[in-house]
Amino acid sequence: MKNLIWILLIFPSITFSQIKPGQKEDAVRIHQLIDQYSEAREKQDTVLLKSILTEDVDQLVSSGEWRSGIREAVDGMLRSSNTNPGIRKLQVEKIKFLSDEAALVDCRYIITNTAGNEQNMWSSFVVVFHKRNWKISAIRNMRPTGGN
Repeated sequence: MKNLIWILLIFPSITFSQIKPGQKEDAVRIHQLIDQYSEAREKQDTVLLKSILTEDVDQLVSSGEWRSGIREAVDGMLRSSNTNPGIRKLQVEKIKFLSDEAALVDCRYIITNTAGNEQNMWSSFVVVFHKRNWKISAIRNMRPTGGN
């Protein structure tokens, strides 16, 4: 319980602005899920990735490539990490609960390459409560163009 209270104190209040009191524990677990995803991508940990993604996960990446299903998604993630090396950081900006078992999570997505240059993007995750755990069901990555 101490860890839960500590975690709640370190997240900005904007992250929880649309969250009802009964959803705070789920919000913390969703934050942890996004952290696990980031860690799994960083370490190219396929076991962890497969444990936090649904079997029917789909992903649309900023290049326009669609990845359907867990195998295609994991293979594409590994390929992307190898061809676009760098430190990936995801910062949860907002969680919108669509129901007790589904939420939309908007994140800032920053990739810092080996030369120190940053790509600033957005990622949205659809997460679902599946077999007593939150899992990632869909991922959408967007690269802002700076236009209207």
